[in-house]
Amino acid sequence: MKDGLTAFQILLLAGYALGMVGGQMLFKLAALRVPAEAGVAVRLASLAQNGWFLAAVLLYGALSVMWVWVLTFTPLARAYPFVALAFAVTPFVAALAFSEPLSLRLVLGILVIAGGLVLVAG
Repeated sequence: MKDGLTAFQILLLAGYALGMVGGQMLFKLAALRVPAEAGVAVRLASLAQNGWFLAAVLLYGALSVMWVWVLTFTPLARAYPFVALAFAVTPFVAALAFSEPLSLRLVLGILVIAGGLVLVAG
């Protein structure tokens, strides 16, 4: 395996990260439908019947298979930093979808993550 990443590898890794963002949005949708005042057993039963939760688990299962496949031809040390792309994108999507706040400190942290990815992908 060579040191740099190909355009195909970068595309796959970015797709993986965006899939993780989608999974987090599904988990948030599931969480919004769990009774907050209920006991643990009721919450777990609620999750077992929650379509958003089940979709998120299925998506994460598919992403796990994809990750192992990508690692068959991509060094882990080069691929793993792309997981941080999900950390950078998720807050923005959460702000749009759920009106969650974005602080200046959070945005600055996201810019640092993005800078790191530029260094890793190059």
